[in-house]
Amino acid sequence: MFKIDKHSNSIQRLEEKSFLSLGFREREHLQEWIAKQPDVLGEDLLIIQKEFSGFDSTQERLDLLALDKQGALVVIENKLDDSGRDVTWQALKYASYCSGLSKANITKIYQQYLDVHSPGTRAEDSISDFMDGQDYDEVVLNKGVTQRIVLIAAKFRKEVTSTVLWLMNFKIRLQCFRATPFAMGNDLFLNVEQIIPTQDAEDFMIGMAEKAQDDIESQAEQKTRHIVRKEFWTKLIPIMNATTSNLYQNISPGIYHWIGAGSGVRGVTFNFVITRSYVQAELYIDRGEKEENKWIFDRLFESKGEIEQRYGGELGWQRLDDKRACRVKAATPGNVFDKEQWEHMLAFMTDAMVRLEAAIKQPLLVIGNELKQQS
Repeated sequence: MFKIDKHSNSIQRLEEKSFLSLGFREREHLQEWIAKQPDVLGEDLLIIQKEFSGFDSTQERLDLLALDKQGALVVIENKLDDSGRDVTWQALKYASYCSGLSKANITKIYQQYLDVHSPGTRAEDSISDFMDGQDYDEVVLNKGVTQRIVLIAAKFRKEVTSTVLWLMNFKIRLQCFRATPFAMGNDLFLNVEQIIPTQDAEDFMIGMAEKAQDDIESQAEQKTRHIVRKEFWTKLIPIMNATTSNLYQNISPGIYHWIGAGSGVRGVTFNFVITRSYVQAELYIDRGEKEENKWIFDRLFESKGEIEQRYGGELGWQRLDDKRACRVKAATPGNVFDKEQWEHMLAFMTDAMVRLEAAIKQPLLVIGNELKQQS
């Protein structure tokens, strides 16, 4: 690895180091770095537990347990300068233990982690946010034999790499990452690169084979939910279009737990949301850049009193500091899968959306003009 010196138009080699020589430890350092920045592994991962030992009849502990965007469990085993001989067997045991975890088990495990590291955060909400807002009830976790294994070390022994490559022939999802510390003066650097499989090869790897029966049942249940939601949206949109608002004039009913309409400001939408436990009308802010989203939210929050006065009541202001997006919402308890509640839900949602749009439209227009001037 080299540092670029623009002034001299040259490059300077960084000195490769060992973790041991720098005084770094596996649990205290490398594990913590990955837990705090899991995208160092090249994808979005949600860390749900550290030093997990909740296996029956064994005191063994896996280093990190995570979820990927497809709901698969990811077992992460960290070693420092040497992988050792037994890391593959160790990780396979952990993956086999985790294969029996249900969605409820996983949520409980994650809640225990959050109670320590982010008190007050609900595991269900965090999982839903990680799954890009998908309703928690619809999220499928640890489906079939989708468990994955990630091994991290500065150097991998041949016993390990040979075993990993052989196991991959049987569709076991394994990755090896080389973690190398570098130094230049007092500055330290960490390079993490995937070495097995190579990135190009992974793009062409065939996915998991046949689905288990419970996965098929899950898909059937999901199809039923889609039908119910589309029926609800088919009722809501005409009611909304009969109001003074034109937001949903060109919106068609869908199958998902939310539908949205543009506000006139890019990345800011007026959304309806339906779940098993609540329904809401919201202004959702996500232009792709966290800082820009927070700036828009803060500018609106400066007018909170005026907006709520025009709305005619209190609103939920969710800056969501640990997330990219923000929202301003009006919510009420409700279950979209209980049709006896629909009349109340439809009345609340359409009334709330009309008032929310009227209350927030003018300050949002001002912010939109400011954004155009900045660009």
